[in-house]
Amino acid sequence: MAVPRAHLYTIDEFEAFIARPEHADRLFELIDGEIVEKVPTEEHSLVVGDIYVSLRLFVDEYDLGRVAFEVRRKMPRDDHNARLPDVEFTSKERLLPVVKRGAVPQMPDLAVEVQSPSDSPKKLLDKAAYYLANGTRMVWLVYPDKRLVEVLTADDRQFFTGDDTLTGGDVLPGFSLPVKNVFRSV
Repeated sequence: MAVPRAHLYTIDEFEAFIARPEHADRLFELIDGEIVEKVPTEEHSLVVGDIYVSLRLFVDEYDLGRVAFEVRRKMPRDDHNARLPDVEFTSKERLLPVVKRGAVPQMPDLAVEVQSPSDSPKKLLDKAAYYLANGTRMVWLVYPDKRLVEVLTADDRQFFTGDDTLTGGDVLPGFSLPVKNVFRSV
């Protein structure tokens, strides 16, 4: 659901909007100057959780960086976007100090977006293009209804289903996750 407005919101206006008390327990993104509320379903949360746990266990075991979910990210020179990947990984080499207020001023190495009922495939591809254009090295687009994961990098696009196994490629060498485990809880 988008918040209607005659002009594009800036980051400062967005920050003021989300700071309002009535928005305390809600998730919003700023996408090309438009405020968009994220309203995840139980299915969405279960898939996000399965991916997060798999990534977190691997990353922690090998001390590779940081895995998080629903962290607001913005690029320093982009005044009309503040994105919330569903799950993300940032390598140890690129870690910034933990942000305690506001958005992290860089994109993660891996961004994962899980389709919600209101997300069209085009909307997810647009998000992936934004991430990749701003420093993300790999994006996973997860489609629960199709039991499909689309993996995008700057120069490749692959689809994984059924008995296929996702890998971390150059972003997370050695990581693997069977597609069926992405959807194990749903």
